[in-house]
Amino acid sequence: MADVVQYRLERMVDELDDLESRGIFTRREIAEIVKQRRKFEYRLKRPSPLKQDFIAYIDYETQLDALRRLRKKAATRELLRQGKKKTKTRKSVSDFAPVSRIMEIYRLAVMRYKGDVELWFRYLEFCRQRKNGRMKKVLALVIRFHPKLPGVWIYAAAWEFDHNLNVAAARALMQSGLRMCPNSEDLWVEYLRMELTYLNKLKARKVALGEDKGTLVRDKKDADEKQWKEENKDLFMSLDDEDKENNDHVSDEESEKKLDLFSEHASGLLKTIYGGAIQALPSSFSLRKQFLEILESIEVADSEELRIEILRDMKRDFSADPEYWDWLARLEMPDASITGEKNEDAMYSRLQKAVQVYEEATKAVPSATMFKLYINFLLDAIASERGEVEAFSLSNHASSYISDILKVYEKAETTGCLTEELACQCISFYTQLGRLEEAKKVAENLCSGKLSDSVQLWLLRVSVDIRCITKDSLSPSKADALSIFELFRTVLTKMSISEAESLWIMALKFFANQKKSFEKLIELSLKAVAKYGGSENGFSLSSAVVNFILQKDGLKHAREVYKRFLALPHPGLALYENCIELESNLASLGNEDSLVNTRKLYEAALATYDQDTSLWKDYHSLETKLGTTETAAAIYWRARKSLKDSAVDFTSPD
Repeated sequence: MADVVQYRLERMVDELDDLESRGIFTRREIAEIVKQRRKFEYRLKRPSPLKQDFIAYIDYETQLDALRRLRKKAATRELLRQGKKKTKTRKSVSDFAPVSRIMEIYRLAVMRYKGDVELWFRYLEFCRQRKNGRMKKVLALVIRFHPKLPGVWIYAAAWEFDHNLNVAAARALMQSGLRMCPNSEDLWVEYLRMELTYLNKLKARKVALGEDKGTLVRDKKDADEKQWKEENKDLFMSLDDEDKENNDHVSDEESEKKLDLFSEHASGLLKTIYGGAIQALPSSFSLRKQFLEILESIEVADSEELRIEILRDMKRDFSADPEYWDWLARLEMPDASITGEKNEDAMYSRLQKAVQVYEEATKAVPSATMFKLYINFLLDAIASERGEVEAFSLSNHASSYISDILKVYEKAETTGCLTEELACQCISFYTQLGRLEEAKKVAENLCSGKLSDSVQLWLLRVSVDIRCITKDSLSPSKADALSIFELFRTVLTKMSISEAESLWIMALKFFANQKKSFEKLIELSLKAVAKYGGSENGFSLSSAVVNFILQKDGLKHAREVYKRFLALPHPGLALYENCIELESNLASLGNEDSLVNTRKLYEAALATYDQDTSLWKDYHSLETKLGTTETAAAIYWRARKSLKDSAVDFTSPD
């Protein structure tokens, strides 16, 4: 290894001597460069060099070369400042060696890590930037090792097309790539773009020579201006004589014929590539969208026929896909969300066309996804930039917009496609409109139907009922409070504690200041814990109730309640931990009763959870801090006996 490293360093002598003789680096700096290079060379000669070793060496050499070039420019400026004439200096070995060395390191790196595509592309980018003539060889190697990677073929073809100006080579590469990767959408799209770009370049060359006019790129502004002039040509007075008009007419006809040749060629290309792409990727919807976008951006012969053909094929192949119908409807309003159309009548007309498409879609594909896309489209089309429904009041068609959305919700419900998400969205929409009574009725109907097990729906129903009650008065009447409690009772008794977590929290907050209702809620929670058992971790209903009571009524009442929960068959580890934390905090402040209660709680918890290591550790820690040496030692030996010695990892007493 040392001999190889020494040999490689000796090959750098000429370069280093040249750098010193030209005054770019001092002898001390050159010694540091040799030291760094020796370190990197030894890293590369290890049995298993890392990728980071190669990259670090490349980065060092790149920065060193950048410094060399800066100092070379500074030396040239210094000569000019001294009055010497600027002469074109011949490049020496130090000008070529850095690039060659970096190329060699890249070569070693990619041969070591042939499968690292990112490293290959770094190599290609370096070759492209430095233009040292190795690009073709590197591209050939990349294609050899990664023939199934579409990005490699696209990169190679783009380099041949843009840098080498070799269209034939670029076309051959693209076609080879399509044979190797026929299922790549990007390859098909980029191949079409390349062919159309080349055709447009030929067209531009004809225009530059004065043999033609216009381009294949569609310019909407020019098209509108031309149409306006044709429609209003009577407003213009001709200043030329009749012969000149005839000559101009003949030249226009010739130019149009030439333009037709290019547009016909472009049309033929698009048809051919589109046919091959559809044959290779018959189920790709995004590919056809991209082809249609390209078609709409260029001027080709029979463009409308091609557009109709593509749309017809899409409808034939994707009529059962909700995404297709959503795209087709949004095609009717391409700029509705970004143009800020001021003509509301025109916008509403376009919106109705899109609605017709969605109505057809809900008949063809009656699914929850389809209705969701339909509703999202309407909300996007008519809401303000913030998406607030209050913006409807600014529109003349506000009532029509709102009725369209509500009809979609109703249709989704009648067809059985109303999901939990859509149902919650529907209720929220009513509440945003301020129609609380209607939202309440809809929520009642939905909660009594097939979505009766939806927690989110019940949350919305309860919150809407509470808003209706507190709309006029912050404090609800006894009758209203009773109705809300009965609503909570209905849902909390039919759902498990884990499912109804958010509902329990809402109920505790709502009835916190209503003594009788809160006591009833405690009884309800005791029955729920008795039925479903306490929680070992996560949300604990009993702990939540105890904490609420502690904040509301104090420690004495909280102790009474948690003792009632602990008397149940399975109170849960979470309740024990919560009560232990409550009592131990008071015990640490010197409360003897709390210390006694804490020990009782630990003993009760360990009777059920004697294999819980953290429980033993906390108990031992408590006795260490607040008890005696004897009590701490007793807990330690009990833990060792229960946990079979090996599981005990807290410090042994002396």
